[in-house]
Amino acid sequence: MKIDENNFISELRNKNEKALYFVIDNYGWIIKSTVKKSLYNLIGHQEECINDVLLAVWDNIDSFDEEKNSFKNWLAAISKYKAIDYQRKYLKNLKDENIENTEIASTDNLLEKVLEKEVQKSLEKLLTPLKPEDKQIFLMVYLEEKDLDEVSKKLGLTKSVIYNRLSRGRKKLKTTINNLETRRI
Repeated sequence: MKIDENNFISELRNKNEKALYFVIDNYGWIIKSTVKKSLYNLIGHQEECINDVLLAVWDNIDSFDEEKNSFKNWLAAISKYKAIDYQRKYLKNLKDENIENTEIASTDNLLEKVLEKEVQKSLEKLLTPLKPEDKQIFLMVYLEEKDLDEVSKKLGLTKSVIYNRLSRGRKKLKTTINNLETRRI
């Protein structure tokens, strides 16, 4: 049997799952927009609330009266009341939450992260003249503070090659820094 506008309510009452899929396909936008509007600040709970609305429609379709209201309005009301229930539950949990267990981000930690990102950006900008292999060597030796034996093993290069690349890289960086300083003056 094909589910359509004329028979989906009776099929829902007969517990035909295809009728619920029809509701999702044709009226899901009502549920979604109502829930998202009411729970805009509880994004993680929206999907769960939508599922609860569909369950409420499935369980309470017998209480729907076509003569009193349209299905759209009935569905919107269920969606709105379920969203309100979620808001109340969230506020109750928020009231019951112990403030000592709440972790607040330290401003020092936040400042540290911001500075770390700034240093990372500056370092990337500074190392742009280097070839990718040389950049990797610089980062391993100077930033990660790995010894040359470890770098040599990891990259499969001899120590003399690493020394030469570091030396040439330092010269390139020195030239780049000098050029930047002369532009400022």
